[in-house]
Amino acid sequence: MPLKILGADQAPVSESPKTGGIEKNEINTRAKGGTELMMEGLEKRLPKGLLNEFQIIPSRLRGIDSTRKSILWLHDLAEDPEAKHLSDSRGRQRFDKLVFVSHWQFTTYNKVLGVPYGESIVLRNAIEPIAAHVKPKDGPVRLIYHTTPHRGLDVLLAVYNKLSEKHKDKIHLDVYSSYKIYGNEERDQQFAQLFDICKSHDHITYHGTVSNEEIHKALQEAHIFAYPSTWQETSCIAAIEAMSAGCAVVCPSLAALPETTGGFALMYPFDEDKQHHANMFYNVLEGAIDQFWDEEMQTKLLLQKLTTDTFYDWDLRAAEWNGLLRSLLD
Repeated sequence: MPLKILGADQAPVSESPKTGGIEKNEINTRAKGGTELMMEGLEKRLPKGLLNEFQIIPSRLRGIDSTRKSILWLHDLAEDPEAKHLSDSRGRQRFDKLVFVSHWQFTTYNKVLGVPYGESIVLRNAIEPIAAHVKPKDGPVRLIYHTTPHRGLDVLLAVYNKLSEKHKDKIHLDVYSSYKIYGNEERDQQFAQLFDICKSHDHITYHGTVSNEEIHKALQEAHIFAYPSTWQETSCIAAIEAMSAGCAVVCPSLAALPETTGGFALMYPFDEDKQHHANMFYNVLEGAIDQFWDEEMQTKLLLQKLTTDTFYDWDLRAAEWNGLLRSLLD
């Protein structure tokens, strides 16, 4: 059944107090994606008494608790139908603050929906740093793709097929991709052909959905996050974790990816034409494979890990959230 999108005056107001904190809805209760990782991480790190003073709503408004201050924590695109209510100033007045996960994301909300600077703040995502690990030098250069299939798996497989004809057993691709992570496994049906290609290829291992702990272990063994993104990322935890794990990140200059990767990615100009996109991705990815063990690349990856673990540190992010919440109570 399609969800009803609540307009500026339509969000129900709670008449009786309920437990405050980060709000669950019918989507995030069954999902284990980036938004849910952030919800779980923040909830663990902020004082329960402080959280109880707030209703923190991750992206999707289902109601307003009039007994608490309300924060809308936006993870999705400005074009998402569930964000449309923010184009109405009356709708925005229900919230004490709008929180965005990147400056690119906020800028799009500002342009598309007219969300003003004064009502907003950017608090980036955070991760648990991935423990330093000596990557295997014997054997193939391992590529990894660990996000949902609609974000560019088709481009990756087309390019990898060509690369594997040339490099043969000198490269290997691990694919961790399924909508099962969002509790929406039926959506996998439209990507069954891509998954079948993965399963039948001699130099690809298809893993489906695994725990985040298993992803971290895989990233420690991987050399390159091969991500020809065709999706507008508002942040990209997959890229952040790959950078923390010491992987080279190959991706286009699409949406928030330049901001998230902070100049460390091996980046190429995004092109809507998939053939042009694939050609550029091929060239940059092959360069990353050939140069991965070069001294210059290894030095850059060490600096990348240090910067990522500092900039996306949970202690830093929790302190920023703590400061925001306390300022709203003053």
